[in-house]
Amino acid sequence: MASTAKFAEVAALAGDPARAGMLHALMDGRALTATELARVAGITPQTASSHISRMAAAGLLCVEKQGRHRYHRLASGAVAQMMESIMQVASDLQPARSLTVGPRDAALRQARTCYDHLAGRLGVALVAGGYAELERDAGVITEPGLDLLGRLGIDVASLSARKGKRGARVLCRPCLDWSERRAHLAGAVGAALCAHSFAKGWIRRIEGTRAVAVTPKGERAFREELQMRLG
Repeated sequence: MASTAKFAEVAALAGDPARAGMLHALMDGRALTATELARVAGITPQTASSHISRMAAAGLLCVEKQGRHRYHRLASGAVAQMMESIMQVASDLQPARSLTVGPRDAALRQARTCYDHLAGRLGVALVAGGYAELERDAGVITEPGLDLLGRLGIDVASLSARKGKRGARVLCRPCLDWSERRAHLAGAVGAALCAHSFAKGWIRRIEGTRAVAVTPKGERAFREELQMRLG
């Protein structure tokens, strides 16, 4: 169990508006430079670097070097899950008069990335389709789900084999969706489905947000292959 001091440190780091903005920007699973994160947070690059150093030291961010460039991403899926949970609590506590949403908010609620898996109505629909059964802290892929993954060419056996290795991620787990108030599919299978959807052109990123748009090709695929209704 984490000490009170560590808990307070993580809470304080995530609670600063500038740092919260940076963490939220990284929720789409991509790595960003300090300059990009500074722009998101509306602060100077020097101030951003200081914030990034503190979050990296605490284990919230990791740094990747490519030549002269340094890229920053969330350190783990657990950090993304923490952010999603905070957003749910914040949404629940938000005054009712503030719940009017614009086009950008509507897009986030329809479909978005939550670290490396799909969230919003699209992510929840994967569970509603009967492809996974999620409990409070765990989940299993159903027989229809295994059949679907096989048709899509996603090798569940390979994902399961990785599970047995040190540091490997859970195969299937719930992630509470802040906008839908229900669980969407996370874990290795959720990540594989998200990657497959991008690779096949079923979804595309919307610039400046972690919302994703379902393409016409995707609408057909989700309707015909997954029997999903997104409307």
